[in-house]
Amino acid sequence: MRFQSLTLVAAGAALLAPTTPTAPPTPPAADEGPEVRRAADVDLSAADLLSKVRNCTPVSRGRYRSDGRAPARIPICGARGAVFWKADMDIDCDGRPSDHCNRRTDPYFSPVTAYQQSDGRHLNAERLPYIVVPTPSGIWDHEADGVHGGAVAAVVYRGRVRYAVVGDVGPRDIIGEASYATAKALGIPPDPRSGGTASGVTYIVFRDSRVTPVEDAAAATRVGERLAREFVDGEPYENSSEGSYGKRHDQSYGR
Repeated sequence: MRFQSLTLVAAGAALLAPTTPTAPPTPPAADEGPEVRRAADVDLSAADLLSKVRNCTPVSRGRYRSDGRAPARIPICGARGAVFWKADMDIDCDGRPSDHCNRRTDPYFSPVTAYQQSDGRHLNAERLPYIVVPTPSGIWDHEADGVHGGAVAAVVYRGRVRYAVVGDVGPRDIIGEASYATAKALGIPPDPRSGGTASGVTYIVFRDSRVTPVEDAAAATRVGERLAREFVDGEPYENSSEGSYGKRHDQSYGR
């Protein structure tokens, strides 16, 4: 969990251009894991999801900063079956040390994550797509809105949709952070020192969803694809997790 935001460098040339209906799908890099390849192309488009989050009915009592010096302008918005926000993306490399996530590569590296794998070990940011939610505060308590560890999120950026889990918590007043693996899957530079993007990322978290075990990235994609389709189609769902299912948070917009 990062308590000091990194300064993002200009990376416009390095970011992938938006996909178009006529463009062929971008093949995954050779070193990408199976969970990234599984999520490489989905039937549901980014435009479909973004069409459902155009308007914001705030469920947060205040707004968040994108980093420590930015003004607080980012609300948490409510929708039927989901909460969402639009922000930047800083790179979270916390958890089990790996080749690209360790004390040498990340000056703010922490070997722990708020949620752990089924074997008790902390998450692997380099391998597992996960997002970070703010620590509960007077601004917003994610647990009260059905957002728990292992909840499924659709992350949208420049025409791409990737699915992740809620895997860590961050500062009380800052939002917009995801794991190395999430950034890489979206074509965002994942380096914890100089990577990330300053804007343009939409995070949609499906209420009362949960992947068990939390480290099952393939299950997060399966559940995410289904919940995203139902979210776009406006259909109610009963099954919100992989394996054992919970009851949907079925209130209308907001609280």
